Amino acid sequence: MTEEFLSPKQVAAEYPMLGTPSALAERRWRGEGPAYIKTGKGRAGRIFYRRSAIEKFLTECTVTPRRAA
Repeated sequence: MTEEFLSPKQVAAEYPMLGTPSALAERRWRGEGPAYIKTGKGRAGRIFYRRSAIEKFLTECTVTPRRAA
């Protein structure tokens, strides 16, 4: 299976619970959110997310509630 790479705009469209592209940028700045790839240094680098990294991040964020006693 080939790995799929998504731009922040694509991530926001396909995973609206992660927010807008600017919300994703803020998460990167704070060191939070899914792992990402940056193709260059500074503002020149383009950002991509592996679909598998997004799915892993969402799985790690999943909360299984305990049943009330």
